[in-house]
Amino acid sequence: MSKENKTTYYLAVDIGASSGRHILAHMENGKICLEEMYRFANGMDEEDGHKVWNIDRLFSEIKAGMRKCLEAGKIPVSMAIDTWAVDYVLLGGDDKPLGPCFAYRDARTEGMDSEVYKIISEKELYQRTGIQKAIFNTVYQLMAVKKEHPEWLREAETFLMVPDYLNFLLTGVKKQEYTNASTTQLLDAGTCDWDRKLIEKLGFPTRIFGKLSEPGTVVGSLSESVRKEIGFDCQVILPATHDTGSAVMSVPSTEEDILYISSGTWSLLGTELSTPDTSLDAANANFTNEGGYDHRFRFLKNIMGLWMIQSVQKEFLKGNLGIETNEIQDESDVKNSAFNDEDFSFGNICKRASEADIDSLVDANDSRFLAPDSMVEEVKKACRESGQQVPETPWEIARVIYRSLAVCYKKVIDEMETITGKNYTAIHIVGGGSKAEWLNQLTAQETGLKVIAGPQEATAIGNIGAQLISAGVCKDLKAFRKCVAESFDHRNFV
Repeated sequence: MSKENKTTYYLAVDIGASSGRHILAHMENGKICLEEMYRFANGMDEEDGHKVWNIDRLFSEIKAGMRKCLEAGKIPVSMAIDTWAVDYVLLGGDDKPLGPCFAYRDARTEGMDSEVYKIISEKELYQRTGIQKAIFNTVYQLMAVKKEHPEWLREAETFLMVPDYLNFLLTGVKKQEYTNASTTQLLDAGTCDWDRKLIEKLGFPTRIFGKLSEPGTVVGSLSESVRKEIGFDCQVILPATHDTGSAVMSVPSTEEDILYISSGTWSLLGTELSTPDTSLDAANANFTNEGGYDHRFRFLKNIMGLWMIQSVQKEFLKGNLGIETNEIQDESDVKNSAFNDEDFSFGNICKRASEADIDSLVDANDSRFLAPDSMVEEVKKACRESGQQVPETPWEIARVIYRSLAVCYKKVIDEMETITGKNYTAIHIVGGGSKAEWLNQLTAQETGLKVIAGPQEATAIGNIGAQLISAGVCKDLKAFRKCVAESFDHRNFV
């Protein structure tokens, strides 16, 4: 093969709260082609009574997946990492972490909203940042550090979100990416930069918050030690490092007013705005204005999402099949298990839920479902407390969850149309949840909107998109979205 015809590969490392994957992409006849090279489990660990992330293990998994690319003879010219939002690492002067990387579901933030509001009102905080209140937001996490470990803030020299820190481990270069930084609730929504007066007012050291970089920025080449370990070099690029930011990039529509659900562990339902909406109506409805690619604002609401189904699936498996939940890496582990005549794959759970007979509903966005000891028991308890039929079988429990999600989607869309003054005719569902056919049908029926489901690997595709635009393969976001629409199948539900 001549050098001119050599295939150019781009690597997306997409790490979610439950799993990570290495997706390799190349262009073929104007279309994006994907190949999964590696997949690994992720999850929160318990350490000294706290929920934390094992960053060293994640870094090892990143390198393991990159070695798979080398083994396949498909070396990427660039790679980019996206993860979930709000979690971070504090580095001291020696560039070593100060304390663990706490997970957003850790309980140490309880009551920290009250501590923040002693300094700045909730209303003013929203008007300045445009970010919805969620008790796991970085602002509350840092307030917990200030209360419990003030020495870490005194010693800290650098603040890096999780993907920023992983990039630092790969390259030795520290860059703080804009879209993920916006979820800290410490950015000025108008300037799209750190609100240093707010940071100082809250008693956090301003020195640790450096210059923000946009998606598409080159971080650097791999460090010498990493090159030796994996066997090649490539450029590290910043995507929208917040996984939702990447997922929204891959919504296959060139229209300006799009409605989407990035459906996975969370359901992120929203639209794109050219300027943030920090109005009282938006605040009261708890909408957020997260940073997006090309300074578009992702005006959306967090909904509990398929976390509820993922949680009950693990309980079903552990209770009925004797499988430890930390052994479940992906759907294949479920399919290859001994089921005792009960198939608990997500596809079958969704199918059997559609056939169950129960009309009970719960508030899918209630904080009680954020991290309960037992999701199954919490759903039952919520139904019992509201005087509704209590689900008993796995399929009844799943039906309650799926129907509750669709009802929640309808409520949020109604709120959004009222706030924006716009009427939407369709909703794009991207991400893993786009495979949940009955939930897609429920959403279409409940909202009265046409549902366009796909692509499934939305986050990885958006990650690749930032690399393609940076490399000049796609001219801009609109051209990339057109390419996505032409490259991947979708299904319509009405």
